[in-house]
This record gives sequence, structure tokens and C-alpha cells, in this order.
Amino acid sequence: MKKILLASLLTLSAAAMPAMAESFNDTNDILKRSAQIENLQYKIMVQRATQTAIHYMPAVTQTDFLKATRRNFEGGGYNDVVYVNKPFGSEKGFLTANDTTAYAWGTLTSKNGPIVIEVPAATDKLNYFGSVVSQWEVPITDVGYKGADKGKGGKYVFLPPGYDNKLGTKSDLEKKGYLVFETDTYLYGFSFRPSLTNGATDKDAGDYAQTIKIYNLADAAKPPKTDYLDATDVAYDSLPYYNESFFQDVNEIIQENPIRTQDKAMASLLKDLGIVKGSKFAPTEQQKKAMKDGLLMAYAHMQSKFVEPDQTVSALWRDKDGKALSQWSFWNFGPQAQLGFPFIDENEVLVDKRAASYFYVTYLPKQLGGSTFYLTGLRDSNGEMLDGNATYKLNVPADTPAEDFWSAIVYNMETKNFVKNVERVGLSSRNADEMIKNSDGSYDLYFGPEAPKGQEANWVPTGGEDYFLLFRLYRPTSKTFFKNWMLNDMVKISD
Repeated sequence: MKKILLASLLTLSAAAMPAMAESFNDTNDILKRSAQIENLQYKIMVQRATQTAIHYMPAVTQTDFLKATRRNFEGGGYNDVVYVNKPFGSEKGFLTANDTTAYAWGTLTSKNGPIVIEVPAATDKLNYFGSVVSQWEVPITDVGYKGADKGKGGKYVFLPPGYDNKLGTKSDLEKKGYLVFETDTYLYGFSFRPSLTNGATDKDAGDYAQTIKIYNLADAAKPPKTDYLDATDVAYDSLPYYNESFFQDVNEIIQENPIRTQDKAMASLLKDLGIVKGSKFAPTEQQKKAMKDGLLMAYAHMQSKFVEPDQTVSALWRDKDGKALSQWSFWNFGPQAQLGFPFIDENEVLVDKRAASYFYVTYLPKQLGGSTFYLTGLRDSNGEMLDGNATYKLNVPADTPAEDFWSAIVYNMETKNFVKNVERVGLSSRNADEMIKNSDGSYDLYFGPEAPKGQEANWVPTGGEDYFLLFRLYRPTSKTFFKNWMLNDMVKISD
């Protein structure tokens, strides 16, 4: 009986095995098949271009801020403060920036030693919310009320990799009142968003930016004057572009920073593309073509991560069975938000999640607070991707839970930037006096290439380009506002 049972089990096991199963030592003629591969070197280059582009995505975004400053301001570059006296419009090039804030930003370097940025104290009219990040977009610290200085202002010191303590140890400097941070790159970026109260204006915000000071710690006794660059009327473009300039950026990252342990494997792969630390970047035509083809694959990969459900964004409102009740999504960072966005866990560097995030955002904070909540709109009420040639209506309820204000901004799907050459890129409750209000206190906003007749004040142009929306709630009324409130879906009203 036992023999019959054993025979039956062996028969069942054999039946369950794949018909084409290979033995462990089957060579499968790999030598012969490998010899038949054409253009092997080129194909390897393309693969390496694809993977390194995904890996270096966050670092490239920071280099592009520096390059934009150099392009737009003669002599501009490191350790300058760039500011505006009014919010951004369609002429600016930033990944998903807002159109309601007069930002201040810039690029720092500690290559010549520890670098200091003095953040002004909050006043009765102005205070900053913002962050300083590394070359890799890893948040180092937040500033302002929600940051290390708690609104009192402070002298933030960033120590370079391998700092030799010549100007004092971290502890020594902290005893002198500095807010000190050890870092693993030479380049840092900062972006500060002013909060306006008691009648403060955007011009006041521009003046406030000119109280930021940047200097080398070695010059702390007598700091040189900081240069302030007015970008109000400048078509400042800090976007990453997926062409030859992308790998020029990667080369600059390699040349201008120490190579971190977690990046050494990727830095090795870059040699096949002509990028070698300490050497001039002069790619061959074949390498340029491989980089172009590889970038196409990288972009397609990151774009798929952006638009596919539950990859980068996830439905905010679901029923008890997990089915989406709305097309609006939230930024699904998972535990990274609580960890300060290192995009590293105990087992791996989260390359895909990191790239998919910095594909469309910059300057994530060290501590993600509740001052702003972002809803992402990719699809209409029928679940179809938003079409720049169609017209949609969005009803914003009167009870939208934002203590400060709400805003809805259109972003070009290809660049993740504002739509270019349009009169406005979004609308907000700050525009309430100019918009048409419904009898129930709600607002109907319209999105399309042309305004519906009589609705010009409530219309945001799409320029005929495929796009997505970010609906922001500034100071949501509670952390659980979404439990008893839901934003209506975008409804297509014409093709």
C-alpha cells in the first residue's frame, strides 16, 4: 500500500513540473546563443544608461537648479539667494511648484569648507516653511516654525564629507549657537516658502528673502555680502530634460561630489557611457545615441510608475472592500514620510520609488507636517486620463476643509511643469472675489483649451496639452478631514 501511495505521489509531482524544466547543469547552448547577439556593446550601453538615469534622477534635479541660476544670472551660481516678488507664472520651469507663493531658493556648496546659511526669524507678518536638501534630494533639515530654529531664526552649518574639525567639532560649533549638520555631499539646495500674515504682500516676501545670508564658516567673523538674484521677471527653468543634458548633469554630479558607498556600483556602470571621475566627459556618437535610447526607457519607466494606480499615488477614498470611490489620489510615500525621505531601508536603496517621486517633485521636507495636503488628479469621473483637448468641470464644495485656502493647478504631463504660454496656471479660493460662485457657496472650475462661454473667470487653460491636476489644501481643518469630506471628480463636458 505504501509503495502504491509513493508511486502516486511521484506521478503527481512529475505532472506538476513544467514541461520545459531544465536540469541544474543544462548549459542551454549559452555560448552559441551569446555569440549570435548583435551590437552587444551598444545594447549594454543602453541598459546602463537606463538604469543609471533612474538611479541619478533625484540628484539631477538639484544640479538643474544650479544650472538655471548660472544660465539666467551672469556670475550667479553657488551660495546665492534667488527670489521673486510675486508668485510663479507659466514662464517658470519647476517641477510641480505652486502659483501662490513668492519662493526663495538657491544652491550651496561646502567644497571649500563648512557653509553657513542664516535663516531670518519670523516676524508678525512673515515666516518661512522650507528645507535644505542634499545633492540627492535627501532632506537634511527643515527651517522656520516647523524646523530646527522654531521660528526664532538660526545659523545653519553644513559640514562637508570628511570634515577635519579645523573650525571646531560639531559639538564645539553647537555650543556657539550654530545648528550643525553632517552631510555626505558637497552640494545642497534650499527652498523656502513664506507664510504671509497680517496683510503681508509678495513684495514683502521678496524683501524678507534678502535677509537670508550665506557664507563660509571660515568667514563668520566678517561675512562677505550675499548676492541676491531677482528672478521675478526671469524665465527661470530648472526642469530636468531627458536629452543629452541629462547625462551632462550626471557627469557634473560625479565630478563635484564624493561618490557615496551606495552609488559606487552605478558610478562604475557610467564608465561605459564616458563618465569617469576626474576625466573630461566627451562621449562618442555611439555613446550619445545609447544615452538617448536609455533615457527613453528610463522616462517610460518613471512615467508608468507615476500614472499606474498604487505605484506613486493611491486612491484616497475607498469603500470597505478597498474599491476606489473617487479618482483623486494622495502621494503614497509609505513609511518614507515618517523616516524623513531617505529612500533607504535596512535591505535596499529604494531606487524605483525614489526616482518615481523626484520625477515630479522636489524639496520634500524632513518632517512631513499637516500644513499642506496634496490631491493628485490624473483621471476623470469615467476613469479616463485627462485630455488637454477636452473640457472638464470640477465642482469645489463650499465646505472644502482648508483654513487658509485651496488651489487647483494644471501641470503638463510631459514635463510635470506649468503649461507654457497661458494667462494662468491655476485658480484658488484667493481668487474668490473674481470667480463666479454658485448659490450653494461652491465653485465650478473649468479646464480646457478654451473657456466655456461666460465662465472665463472660472477657467484654467490647458493649452491643448495632456495634463494632471494638483489640488492643494493649505492648513487642512483636521488630519482626518477626508473621513467626512470628499472632492468631486473631474467631469468631462465636451470633447
